[in-house]
Formats: sequence, structure tokens, C-alpha cells
Amino acid sequence: MKKEQKHETDYIKKYQDEGYTSNFLFEGGTLLDSATKYAYQPNEIFIVAHHRYEGMSDPDDMSILYIIETKDQIKGTHLIGYGPTADLEEAEFFKDIPKANYSKNADINELT
Repeated sequence: MKKEQKHETDYIKKYQDEGYTSNFLFEGGTLLDSATKYAYQPNEIFIVAHHRYEGMSDPDDMSILYIIETKDQIKGTHLIGYGPTADLEEAEFFKDIPKANYSKNADINELT
């Protein structure tokens, strides 16, 4: 039986072990690869998986972990806050990623 993973760090580690090692940051209206400094636009991003989290002690502590591949095959992760404390510009960026760029099995719960 698989051990249930409950925290963002568990999933980040799992995907790092599978080669998703790049760290993406939201900066200047783009998703920036922290290593190469390349700034990706929404149509250059593919969402392999995502999972939503809600803090156990604070329901306003909400986040989404995105597992990402880029048009040039860079693999990594990005953690974004959502809910009352969300960065609206960052949220809009992810809304602008074409639906065709989301995996049919993007819900991380289906993959673990």
C-alpha cells in the first residue's frame, strides 16, 4: 500500500526524483526558469500535474503545486498561492495557459 503524501514538499521531492528539477518563479508577467533565466509565456508552458493544498491550521493558507514541462523540455515545479492572499497577476498567467497544454491526467491524485 502506498504511503499517502500530504504536503507540497512530499510531491516536490517525488517529482524531483523523476527529473522535474527546475525551479520556476513568476516575475515580470512571465514564468522564469531560475537557472537559465529564460522567461516563458503561457503558450510555452505545459501542465503535467497539479494539486491544491489547504493549510491544516489556517484555511486561508492555500496553494497549488504545478508540475511543468516547457516547450524546450525543461521540467520543474512551481508553487502558487491561491484564495484571499493570491497574486492576481500570477493567477491570470496560469489561466492564460491554453487548456490544450494541460495533461488529461493533470490531477496529481490520479498519478500517485
